[in-house]
Formats: sequence, structure tokens, C-alpha cells
Amino acid sequence: VTQIGSMMTVFFSPEAPTDYASAKRADGERYARFFRAMLDAGVYLAPSQFEAMFVSLAHTPGDIERTIEAAKEAFAAASG
Repeated sequence: VTQIGSMMTVFFSPEAPTDYASAKRADGERYARFFRAMLDAGVYLAPSQFEAMFVSLAHTPGDIERTIEAAKEAFAAASG
């Protein structure tokens, strides 16, 4: 997960991307599996790993906790 402030994105890569070229080397198929697993859990993310996710004041602590739990399962699904 790369993050600046409340913006973040997930890249499936051995090392955190530092530029576009290294981001392009990330595993897009694994991101697609992660995205679909999150969608199945009711968490709507950007369909591309090149788009940012945002946390805002509209997200309640419960929303964040449900997202974290869904992400744990989605990361496992993306790895399989």
C-alpha cells in the first residue's frame, strides 16, 4: 500500500513503487482479484491500481473496520 495523507493505493509488488515504471511492474491480475473480492464484500474501490482510494470524514469507524476486515479476506483471495 502506498499512501500520502488520506490517499492510498494497493500495488502487488515485492517493493513499493516509486515511479510509473515500477508501478507498471506490479501484478495487475492480483489487483484485479483483490478488487473483485472487495466488491463481493460490498467495498467499492477504483477498478485500476493506478487510481487512488480516499478516506474521508464521511467514513465512520465502523465503515473503516468493515473495510479492514474485507481487505484481510481480499488479500488472502488475491494471493491464492
